[in-house]
Amino acid sequence: MATSIIASIATLCGLGIFFGFVLAYAAKKFHVPVDPTIERILAKLPGANCGSCGKAGCMGFAQALLAGELDLHSCSVAATENKKDIAAILGLSLEEKAKKVSCLHCCGGNHAKDKFLYDGIKDCLAASLVLGGQKECAYGCLTYGTCVKACPFDAIEMTGEGFPRVIESKCTACGICVNVCPKGLYTLIPFEPEKAKIYVACTSNDSGKVVMSVCGVGCIACRRCEKACPHGAVAVIDNLARIDYDKCTGCLECAKVCPTKVIKVRGAQPSPSR
Repeated sequence: MATSIIASIATLCGLGIFFGFVLAYAAKKFHVPVDPTIERILAKLPGANCGSCGKAGCMGFAQALLAGELDLHSCSVAATENKKDIAAILGLSLEEKAKKVSCLHCCGGNHAKDKFLYDGIKDCLAASLVLGGQKECAYGCLTYGTCVKACPFDAIEMTGEGFPRVIESKCTACGICVNVCPKGLYTLIPFEPEKAKIYVACTSNDSGKVVMSVCGVGCIACRRCEKACPHGAVAVIDNLARIDYDKCTGCLECAKVCPTKVIKVRGAQPSPSR
């Protein structure tokens, strides 16, 4: 009995040693050398593998960068200093671009009425497949936080009013929320509030009467903002107020006269839900 146990253990040990040598040989035989330049680039990348550059991960971005298929601005996540280091590695000069952050153009949330009871998967993409979603407003947020779950940087959270809020200090402008929102409610705007101090938290092109009947906090195309702006930076087009940031000075006159408060001042978002 003892002899057979010892023999079994010896056999297993022998097989382990044998396969260890086989794996070591295979690793050496089939080893694919990595370009040391790519390794240096990877060391300066954040390793988020978010895919915002259009590649599967940071390795794909580094390879595309070295091949000249992408430029450094294709990565919105890496810090500026790291991009400068990568540019030095590649012998390039880095032209700095203004940082951007994501912005949600909806404040409906719990204020927007439901047209039916949705009892499916609590996901905006899934809900949108059922008659465009459960909200009576065909343009508004479906409130299931798909963008919150999709953000790899925890830069979006749900508010107590039932719609998401972007935490600008965490946002990297990777664009994932822009792509994942089935209603197309996100855009990228300048990070510095003085360059885009206000925004319109609505995308509805319905008439004011329809907006008031389904939401109450959307743009009703009253044109008060358009008339109040002393710089001609606001225009109501297709029943929706639009801001020309090249003309906007951040005087807030449009926000002051907006009857539904749909023109928001950045930094004055509602509190997150608990």
